[in-house]
Amino acid sequence: MLAHNAVSEVHIVFGPPNSLPRMKKDTLLTQLGRNPAQTHGTVNTPVYRTSTVVFPDMESYENRDPDDYKSMRYGIHGTPTTWAFEEAVAKMEGGCQAVALPSGLAAITVALAAFCKNGDHLLVTDSAYAPTRMFCERQLRPNGVEVEYYDPLIGAGIAKLLRPNTKAVFCEPPGSLTFEMQDIPAIAAAAHARSIPVLSDNTWGTPYFFRSFERGVDVSIHAATKYIVGHSDVMMGVVVTNEKYWLPVRHAAADYGFCVSPDDCYLALRGFRTIGVRMRQQMSNALEVARWLQRQPQVQRVLYPALEDDPGHALWKRDFEGAASLFGVVLRPATREKVKTFVNALQLFGIGSSWGGYESLVTAPQPEKVRSATQWNPGGPTIRLHIGLEDPADLIADLAQALPRLG
Repeated sequence: MLAHNAVSEVHIVFGPPNSLPRMKKDTLLTQLGRNPAQTHGTVNTPVYRTSTVVFPDMESYENRDPDDYKSMRYGIHGTPTTWAFEEAVAKMEGGCQAVALPSGLAAITVALAAFCKNGDHLLVTDSAYAPTRMFCERQLRPNGVEVEYYDPLIGAGIAKLLRPNTKAVFCEPPGSLTFEMQDIPAIAAAAHARSIPVLSDNTWGTPYFFRSFERGVDVSIHAATKYIVGHSDVMMGVVVTNEKYWLPVRHAAADYGFCVSPDDCYLALRGFRTIGVRMRQQMSNALEVARWLQRQPQVQRVLYPALEDDPGHALWKRDFEGAASLFGVVLRPATREKVKTFVNALQLFGIGSSWGGYESLVTAPQPEKVRSATQWNPGGPTIRLHIGLEDPADLIADLAQALPRLG
């Protein structure tokens, strides 16, 4: 009887009351992924820690559905804590289902592995996150997948690159370091005409600012480590899919043995509850800092689609409901040593690879070193800024004292 109760109590139905009308995003953020009536009145879905799940009899053990990833079978396939987080992210973005993964890169690799095998052709934007390219070059290509990089600005022209063996088109709006905005609906229309799925890294847009599935994406990938978690204390990835591609992606995650700690899922869901207020504030801060930078003599241009004069602004305004607080800055010509001196002089910007947390960060990437289908030659060195929740006036003052170091 105890074993039977242990299994039956975890079939929890999450989500807001069905009697309510269609709710706004911020209401959904507070309601999704929890059901106090089924969790003994707790506001938050509790942390379910387990490896082994016991069954009441042999019949139920032998008849368990291998494709049922929403009931307890074994700890690696998730617990109600995992499902609560997955449901909240999937429904916020407008997808069907989601799978939590231990990092953003794990989310990327699972999504790509679900569609690519020996003899297949994969199209990847030339502006993709560098570890995405590394996985393509070090794992997919040696195993017989033909990886082709394309101009991120290609739009509907992607149709000319599609082949009979093309199995997926991978997008990233905007580019990870260079912030080109992609025309996702045009790319999706061309790909879908050939029944080819569109995969998109939506870490910058987030489920809050870019509803991928309404724009034609089939599989949306997030480094939840960043804005979804929001507090720089959890490594997490999540892949959201439409109904058609849910099982292939979920099978890939299971086959690779990926699983996520329920404690991490709990923290990720707690962070996700406040993504709306955080991102609105961080976007406001970022715009203030970006517009100030545009007026500085050491700055050639700012790479931020939310700015009216950015080449991708029209696409951003059409497709997005807001902008992340991550953008690039092209400086006037300066030596690498001068750039390092400038970065080292900053006091409020930490030097670190991640972003999306509450703190401001800076890196000095060299995108020209990883391009292959296109060239990156903006006329000066590039830095990347993540604007956190500090007062923008203080961030501007910090930049103002450091910029003269460029000469």
